[in-house]
Amino acid sequence: MCKDYVYDIDIEQIAKEEQGEALKLQASTSTEVSQQQCSVPGLGEKYPTWETTKPELELLGHNPRRRRIASSFTIGLRGLINLGNTCFMNCIVQALTHTPILRDFFLSDRHRCEMPSPELCLVCEMSSLFRELYSGNPSPHVPYKLLHLVWIHARHLAGYRQQDAHEFLIAALDVLHRHCKGDDVGKVASNPNHCNCIIDQIFTGGLQSDVTCQACHGVSTTIDPCWDISLDLPGSCTSFWPMSPGRESSLNGESHIPGITTLTDCLRRFTRPEHLGSSAKIKCGSCQSYQESTKQLTMKKLPVVACFHFKRFEHSAKQRRKITTYISFPLELDMTPFMASSKETRMNGQLQLPTNSGNNENKYSLFAVVNHQGTLESGHYTSFIRHHRDQWFKCDDAVITKASIKDVLDSEGYLLFYHKQVLEPEPEKVKEMTPQAY
Repeated sequence: MCKDYVYDIDIEQIAKEEQGEALKLQASTSTEVSQQQCSVPGLGEKYPTWETTKPELELLGHNPRRRRIASSFTIGLRGLINLGNTCFMNCIVQALTHTPILRDFFLSDRHRCEMPSPELCLVCEMSSLFRELYSGNPSPHVPYKLLHLVWIHARHLAGYRQQDAHEFLIAALDVLHRHCKGDDVGKVASNPNHCNCIIDQIFTGGLQSDVTCQACHGVSTTIDPCWDISLDLPGSCTSFWPMSPGRESSLNGESHIPGITTLTDCLRRFTRPEHLGSSAKIKCGSCQSYQESTKQLTMKKLPVVACFHFKRFEHSAKQRRKITTYISFPLELDMTPFMASSKETRMNGQLQLPTNSGNNENKYSLFAVVNHQGTLESGHYTSFIRHHRDQWFKCDDAVITKASIKDVLDSEGYLLFYHKQVLEPEPEKVKEMTPQAY
């Protein structure tokens, strides 16, 4: 009558008995699934029920109210001890542990290890790391086991030499991808890598390459999965495509200042048509002969988390150096102009602003920045991470300090992490759910 929920102990007991019978039936009819470990979601999935113990009841009695998230909330902010030139690892760990969907995945204990030796599973260690960093313990954590597993599974990163943070990020994503193949079994993979693991669900985007024959104008299109986008910088050996003289850009809230290159400029160069030249002729499928061509890259599918890598470390035949050019980047980024669907709005490499700027599906918010101080031979990595209610903090190994938005945007920038503001529903669930705003 009052529309309140009713708990019936008899029905609960019947449900438990039925679940037990279903589990026995599934175990007896399957040679691959045991009664102790059932990995098939749905009826008969075995989850341990929580029966409150006496100490737990006492704790609940002493803490009847839920914890409120205040402006001084620091859960998730925990330093990492440098184990000897491991700042490259620490800054990436801070970025990954503050990736919202990845955090929710691990803190909800959704990983089911299928490795023969769980102690060698990097995903299990990441799960443990998330619990440690969100435990509320203020003392710095020592990630020795994570470092050991990285040495085992990515041997090119083994040793106490200073490593590249970007190289570590790609290696870590690759190992995590290989170790969490058993998670979300049965879920349809909608990313270009055709994998349903949590890493591909979050980080994988689709990069479209269009090669156009200059003779017949036939187009050959390929779509490749990518975990990040590496961007050239002005001052490098490769020629940089400047903005049109006298033209201002207000895209992504960036007001173009003469002499200052923006992230949008770098993306415009990345997606501009490039003439391959006579020395790089390709065989045209239509002409059946080798012809000159142009190549253009665009984003076919955007990832949930977009990672941009500035190519600051240059290794050429002539020299090895670090490019320290300042690149301006925004708090909010609109990737619509760089989509394959927006290609017709781009002519001769000149960016035409889309008329439909209200499309929120392609908009991102900055949540982490990795910086490198020093030279190519000797340097140090730090990171800025966004915490609760748009508070920013600087992570310098074991030391975490409050930072301002100005500190973040004025930093040099090596790796930028952006999260989608609106999450698209999966195709099979479009009618059942609405996009969640981030």
